[in-house]
Amino acid sequence: MKKIWIIGAGPGDPDLITVKGLQMLQEADCILYTDSLVNEELIAKAKKEAEIIKTSGMHLEEIVSIIVDRVKRDKLVARIHTGDPSMYGAIAEQIALLKKEGIGVEIIPGVSSVFASAAAIQAELTIPELTQTLILTRAEGRTPVPEKEKLKDLASHHCTIALFLSATLTKKIVKELKEAGWQDDTPVAVIQKATWPDEKIVRTTLANLDQAMKENGIRSHAMILAGWALDSNLYEKDTYRSKLYDAEFTHGYRKGVSK
Repeated sequence: MKKIWIIGAGPGDPDLITVKGLQMLQEADCILYTDSLVNEELIAKAKKEAEIIKTSGMHLEEIVSIIVDRVKRDKLVARIHTGDPSMYGAIAEQIALLKKEGIGVEIIPGVSSVFASAAAIQAELTIPELTQTLILTRAEGRTPVPEKEKLKDLASHHCTIALFLSATLTKKIVKELKEAGWQDDTPVAVIQKATWPDEKIVRTTLANLDQAMKENGIRSHAMILAGWALDSNLYEKDTYRSKLYDAEFTHGYRKGVSK
């Protein structure tokens, strides 16, 4: 079966694509990418004779028809997605249409913006005895979410939450998290365009989130991280330590040290 490559470009920095992803991009005869999200510096690494197609103004069927045409002409086709394709990448619908045309897909994962954002603020999202769970979701806007995945219900777990595609919905976020019992002073970090040259970081609290977003003019391309793992003073405390490096904790590679 003939196939195309769906490649995760990473969050923005062109050096954060995987080695395999870059290799396939450089070998591709035809590259389709969302020009509003993927760094042009990365696309510039394609071979000179490659056909480069911007897709931000296209609908699904247009994109798939181009892919099908090029594959049937024996071209190596790469579809470049921002971040990691598995998170809000709309790849399932592309794959479904391609399968109907007898075209397979191989996916190369990428660095998600959620992890690029955590790196930008030097945060560990799973702190021992504080939170061991990270929920990746989005606030409900024009596109509904399943009834059992309302933000208020997810927030009832009081773990770390990462909100994609939600920069214009901060009032809703604050309302639903408060309804789930979150405190006003819960730490929140907003990272706009993580790893890009114009990256912006805003640290605030749940109560001040909406105002902080307005003051900083953030309405798009932002990751919202919320929860006590985002406390910027957390690392100054000895309260939360993992067992991994505890001197008394034994495992297959280390014997415990008695105190």
